[in-house]
Amino acid sequence: MTGTTVQPSLWHVLQPKWRTVRQRLREARERGGWGRLTILLTAGGLFWLGVYGVLFRILKYFRGVEELGPLLAGKLLGLVLLAFVSILILSNVITALSSFFLAKDLDLLVSAPVDWLRLYLAKLWETVIHSSWMVALMIVPILAAFGVIYGGGVLFLPFAVLTIVPMLILPGVVGAALTLILVNVFPARRTRDLLSIIALGAAGGVILAFRLIRPEQLARPEGFRNLLDFVTVLRTPTSPFLPSEWATKAIMSFLRGSVDPLPLLLLWTTAAAFVTVGALLHRELFATGFTKAQEGAERFVRGTLWRRTVGSLLKPLTVAKREFVLKDIKLFFRDTTQWSQLILLAVLVVVYVFNIKALPLHRGEPVGFFYVNLVSFLNLGLAGFVLASIAARFIFPAVSLEGRQMWLLRSSPLDLKALLWSKYWVGTVPLLVLALLLTGITNVLLQVSSFMMVVSLATICALTLAISALALGYGALYPQFETENAAQIPTSFGGLVFMMTTVALLGAVILALWQAVYTYVRAVYDGRPVVIDAWMIGGFTVVAAVCAAATVIPLKIGLKRMEQFEF
Repeated sequence: MTGTTVQPSLWHVLQPKWRTVRQRLREARERGGWGRLTILLTAGGLFWLGVYGVLFRILKYFRGVEELGPLLAGKLLGLVLLAFVSILILSNVITALSSFFLAKDLDLLVSAPVDWLRLYLAKLWETVIHSSWMVALMIVPILAAFGVIYGGGVLFLPFAVLTIVPMLILPGVVGAALTLILVNVFPARRTRDLLSIIALGAAGGVILAFRLIRPEQLARPEGFRNLLDFVTVLRTPTSPFLPSEWATKAIMSFLRGSVDPLPLLLLWTTAAAFVTVGALLHRELFATGFTKAQEGAERFVRGTLWRRTVGSLLKPLTVAKREFVLKDIKLFFRDTTQWSQLILLAVLVVVYVFNIKALPLHRGEPVGFFYVNLVSFLNLGLAGFVLASIAARFIFPAVSLEGRQMWLLRSSPLDLKALLWSKYWVGTVPLLVLALLLTGITNVLLQVSSFMMVVSLATICALTLAISALALGYGALYPQFETENAAQIPTSFGGLVFMMTTVALLGAVILALWQAVYTYVRAVYDGRPVVIDAWMIGGFTVVAAVCAAATVIPLKIGLKRMEQFEF
């Protein structure tokens, strides 16, 4: 007994997390068998194949272009990695706040005889994994396409891993350091709200700036005055100090057969230096920041404004329905991580409309009339997919966000049907307004005919009602009551099944309407009067029946599942 404390290894500190992951995988396998795993692997494999196939064709075309081909490929890889680094910084800032200051295991770890350096490395490793796993999976088919087209060989796999790993570590260290400084200025829970707004605003700015750069002009060199202007565009926006630029140079030099060790050396030495500086910053500021995190409790916000405004509009409803609606609205706006995503949604809508407006369609010519109506028709499927993504984020988690309070609602004399319908309409009404604006504005920009305008608006209304019902029904069928982050709920098995079902619904609606729209476009193109025949009536009837079934059946199944919840 010397009185000295034996420090646990870094793996010993990380082992509880690893055991938790293994236990969750074991429980998921016991509950759902191999069916869920098969669906997830199939969907992931198809996504990888899609990304790989698109990039394979693009890179094959680039390689066929003499001299400029490698520049174009390097430019494309640089833009992709730059976008990934930007996303990773924002993601790590948010994740580091939970990992370093709000995690449930911190009370035990901080009070345990664990060295500050091991605690920092363990939490940094946890932050990097949680923030980067999706980006890492996305990089796999991209680098595979580069390796196949440019003949990277077997050694390209370990070289790519050596290049990408430090590029993933650097945003994690930067995000943890920024979060550490902010928590020492603001309480941790206030910092989470602030970071949510800043991160989503910055993400929206990145997306908007990337779209305004108009990268599609790189595929049209004839649009530039001379070769010098085109090469100048290929050189921007780059910087010799960006990790994404180092990774791009390292990968492209390897694929060209002339390996340059300098970019790889810069990546690893910079990552090591950043980890060292981040560890020293953690030693100086973590104790103070963690103490403030315990003091920054959440406040209860009174909702008198909502009761005076929205409550007055809901007076015709019964008391139970009115209170359910008010509760859902107030809870949504009290959670900054929820309503702040409206910033990103607004940016995406602007980019969507900008893309439609930028289409090179000759609207005054007969061929232009055909393409305008074709784009307007296919826009229904694209707009439906956008609405499904929004519903997966805001409507699908509605039942899960009740958490353990659901047992109180079930045991009370309140009507669960009123609860379900309140959640349905609270999510459907804003989604329906967005759908009408999105479809109406794009149709006005495309200058479509009155027939296509009516068909588009009526179809998107039916699709919105069905998509909202599917999101709420699947959310009740596959609830996630144990989750602490609403953003993780749509990525569950139920969210994947919902998106796959929605894609099938959109495909069925597009196929059902295809003949009716083709009959109309053909008649106008040939100068004949439009006749509403059996094909048109049949197509519209099928769409109405499919959307009605997709609205009613999920809600009934969701209500039945809610009545069977056990806690």
